[in-house]
Amino acid sequence: MTTRPAAEQRLDDLARLRRVRDRIDREYAQPLDVEALARGVNMSAGHLSRQFREAYGEPPYAYLMTRRIERAMALLRRGDLSVTEVCFAVGCSSLGTFSSRFTELVGMPPSVYRTQAAGDTEGMASCVVKQVSRPVRNREAVPSGRT
Repeated sequence: MTTRPAAEQRLDDLARLRRVRDRIDREYAQPLDVEALARGVNMSAGHLSRQFREAYGEPPYAYLMTRRIERAMALLRRGDLSVTEVCFAVGCSSLGTFSSRFTELVGMPPSVYRTQAAGDTEGMASCVVKQVSRPVRNREAVPSGRT
């Protein structure tokens, strides 16, 4: 039995990680967990988490939550859905977890964001809106009222 060269194995792993990231981007509103994502690319959950963090700077679950919060921000800016409706629309099953993670990434609770952000991006090109409204990762958001 011969083993594959390390470089070839690394390229294969990167392709599988890209498939996982693309699946998260596409199916963020579906119930996804690391075990299911790992099974989809024939990796163990631990290996997937380690490799994903190395490649993208955060584990798969954190990446999934960031995608969900980005979409939630867009829905909250529209202003026609309640925070609870937005929570479930983006695939979260716990309002408490959703609100905590949203506050962590955005720096304010979703209800405050909904009130303050309504109309803030009106008239901006969608590519600009996406850039200026992107949530901050890794707990870097400054809570509102502090500088």
